[in-house]
Amino acid sequence: MKRILALAWMLLAGGSLYAQQSFLENQKMYPKVGEAYRQKEELIRKEFEKKGLAYPARYIFIRSFKLDSEMEIWVKNNPQDTFRLFKSYRVCTLSGKMGPKRREGDRQVPEGFYYINDFNPNSNYHLSLGINYPNFSDRILSDPKRPGSEIYIHGNCITVGCIPLTDEFIDEVYILAVNAKNAGQDFIPVHVFPVKFSNNRSVEYLSGVPVTDSISRPFWADLRTAYDYFEKHHKLPVVMIDDKGKYTM
Repeated sequence: MKRILALAWMLLAGGSLYAQQSFLENQKMYPKVGEAYRQKEELIRKEFEKKGLAYPARYIFIRSFKLDSEMEIWVKNNPQDTFRLFKSYRVCTLSGKMGPKRREGDRQVPEGFYYINDFNPNSNYHLSLGINYPNFSDRILSDPKRPGSEIYIHGNCITVGCIPLTDEFIDEVYILAVNAKNAGQDFIPVHVFPVKFSNNRSVEYLSGVPVTDSISRPFWADLRTAYDYFEKHHKLPVVMIDDKGKYTM
């Protein structure tokens, strides 16, 4: 009887310890994440210090630009603060063309306003962060039966519709996202644009892209409105979605 009681106590104690374990501690238990922290955290900390930023960042914001093959990480530590750019990462390759994802198998990288909804420390693509495609707008405007799914920011530098980075870069981005999640940021925003609208050459290219519908250019104009707001204020715009799937501010 004593042995049974002792075992029960050990199980309860173990459960209590597990319940108290932080998201960060849990993630570090996975080999690839633990190794990323061992290899990268001190380097990231020094980069933060060099730029006058407090580490770890409690809030991050991710912007990705398809044509420009670039992904930015913006950071802040208090809700009332404005975001500051921490770093830009090179996106390895581009799948599909300019324009949003509208059906499964179209190889398109989504365009629009999303957030991180999954941390995968055992990804087949080194490490990966899922984004919540299809969002409400996508569900309205995309193929109703097969809009596609499982869009990630990931490593391995290959893609058929995701946002690929080198393993070295995804290590850093994953660490930053884990730190923010651990600090309480449940929704890490991810804005995906066709181009960097402050790059005149990219905008000129986009204006020359042939379209066969009446939706694409107004859609890009809506994305640009949100982009311009953030460029001016370094604060996230409040983006709504109407019953037709249109983004509004």
